[in-house]
Amino acid sequence: MARSISLANRLREVLLNGHWIANTNFKEHLERINWEQAVQNIDSLNTIAAITFHVNYYIAGLIKVFNGGKLEISDKYSYDLPPLQSSEDWQKLVNEFLSNADLFCSQVERMEDSQLDQPFVNEKYGTYLRNIEAVIEHSYYHLGQISLIRKMITQRSAPTLDMETSSL
Repeated sequence: MARSISLANRLREVLLNGHWIANTNFKEHLERINWEQAVQNIDSLNTIAAITFHVNYYIAGLIKVFNGGKLEISDKYSYDLPPLQSSEDWQKLVNEFLSNADLFCSQVERMEDSQLDQPFVNEKYGTYLRNIEAVIEHSYYHLGQISLIRKMITQRSAPTLDMETSSL
């Protein structure tokens, strides 16, 4: 199997349709989260919406480079999520994320294996391979966060049973 196809499959695993590593993926989680949950703050953690924006920000930036554009992404802007005021705003972000994820996977799949070993924009950024693998690792890291934050939100919204006043 070509390395590019293998990488694209790994990307799809974490972003769109896999269960092998984490028994879940971004798409599965994001489609089950409503707007209120997406923007809910849990202590000092980033919101699910902010994490979704953050991962999408990097994917979109790499897509631009793959299409011949300049590398313009910067860590300092990677959490600059515009306020989400409605369910429609959340759905727009999810749709953009899923669309970019699908496009990114397709672009990686079509790469010549020789390109994977080429410098990414500038030698200081490593190779295309290193950057694509970084997206995979970065995505699993944030998928874990989303999974845990979602569990915390669910636990906080679940009614508690008062054993002293409830009858058996």
